[in-house]
Amino acid sequence: MTEDTRPPRSFKGLLRWAMTPPQAWGVYLLAIMLVWLVSFYAGTLKPKKTPDASPPQVTAPKS
Repeated sequence: MTEDTRPPRSFKGLLRWAMTPPQAWGVYLLAIMLVWLVSFYAGTLKPKKTPDASPPQVTAPKS
């Protein structure tokens, strides 16, 4: 019986390969870095200003 050392050719095989202990740590760290980078990028974006989005004028109460 020989060991199959060929790279995975299907998504299921890739998923099985990524869930083995040494690769799982790398996949986990890569996912954490990807989430951090996307959230950092989203935080640096400036919101679009529209004329309708301005808050209403503040007026003094009338007595």
